[in-house]
Amino acid sequence: MIRIGILGDIGSGKSFVAKSFGYPVFNADEEVSKLYEKDKKVFIKLRKKLPDYIFSFPIKKKEVSKAILSNNSNLKKIIEIIHPEIQRKMKLFIKKNKKNKMVILDIPLLLENKINSKKDILIFVQSKKSEILRRLKMRENFNNKLLKKFKNIQLPLDYKKNKSHFTIKNDFTKKSLKKSIKLILSKILK
Repeated sequence: MIRIGILGDIGSGKSFVAKSFGYPVFNADEEVSKLYEKDKKVFIKLRKKLPDYIFSFPIKKKEVSKAILSNNSNLKKIIEIIHPEIQRKMKLFIKKNKKNKMVILDIPLLLENKINSKKDILIFVQSKKSEILRRLKMRENFNNKLLKKFKNIQLPLDYKKNKSHFTIKNDFTKKSLKKSIKLILSKILK
């Protein structure tokens, strides 16, 4: 099975690109949301580590955001609880999809957490900074301070781009994206 890891800046359209490949996608952000909504064990662990911020189940993203913004060590505490769960879910996803020709890994901290394997094909999603910011500001829960905290734990974009086998210039139109994906797939599936 071919594993494709999607890399790029926050808001660059990684999930849009991942879905456009037409293969099963593991979306870490969606999995984190599911943990907050449905996993009582995660709630208990977060409540124990962050009793001044996490109050009720299902976990509200506002509570998590408030914890992250109020104290630099809180993000680390959250990561220590959430990331092992995401890695476990990813392993289950890969096992479940082992008969597929390809899977797409849409995991924001793929390289940072060393979740990728050496055989993974990495694709960097490049978008104009002005377009990224415009799209991020449209998100209902956009918070610039939170955005900066998340960017601080990520590897530099140049590093991610250099580690990638392919780059997709995302102008957020399906036509140009399909063309880029078709070209990449023709090279991967030779």
